[in-house]
Amino acid sequence: MLTLISATPSPYARKNRIALIEKGIPFELKSEIPWHSTTETPKYNPLEKLPILIFDDGRAPIYESWYIQEYIVQKYRGKGPDLMPDSLDDQLQVRQIQVLADGACDAMSLVFFETGRGDALSKEWLDRQLRKVNGVIKAMDELVQKTEGKFLVCDEFSVADIAAGAMLGMMDMVETKFGLIHWKEQYPELNKYWEMLESRESFRDTQPVMFELTEKVA
Repeated sequence: MLTLISATPSPYARKNRIALIEKGIPFELKSEIPWHSTTETPKYNPLEKLPILIFDDGRAPIYESWYIQEYIVQKYRGKGPDLMPDSLDDQLQVRQIQVLADGACDAMSLVFFETGRGDALSKEWLDRQLRKVNGVIKAMDELVQKTEGKFLVCDEFSVADIAAGAMLGMMDMVETKFGLIHWKEQYPELNKYWEMLESRESFRDTQPVMFELTEKVA
């Protein structure tokens, strides 16, 4: 059986968990805090980042959520939903949406750590990251507005929707717990789209949960 090493609040690992569940691929979930000294992350990934997908047949583990997602889509094509449209142009659109969603998550992660820097906090750096986040949320809303059906590309549920939904789930968690961003009232159609995704079993079963850092990160 596959093992996915994850961090409980991670939108990156959540994408992979959702894809595995949607395709009906059994896996064991192992949760870690990659910044703690007890983590096994460096054992499997020299970049010391999660998520990591571990195989039970001796193959080398794979890492980086976008690469794991591509592995799931390509290696398990024909099992469950494809999660990727057929035409090249549509596939490229899916991957562009993934870039946007991951970029917003990257920027919000930087915001989170910058707010913990106390007197060393850079307002200019913080504002730049928040502009990125807000820019992506606006772009996602525009995509939803252009969509004639329920989903972002070809009206088929794909890894584009998984990436967008995981990103919006992170923003909801950050808004609820830290109040760092507010988007749901400003973008009601985007919120409706996110709530539709959150009603899926794969999303309900992978809700992000914030962990508590007990060791110094920076």
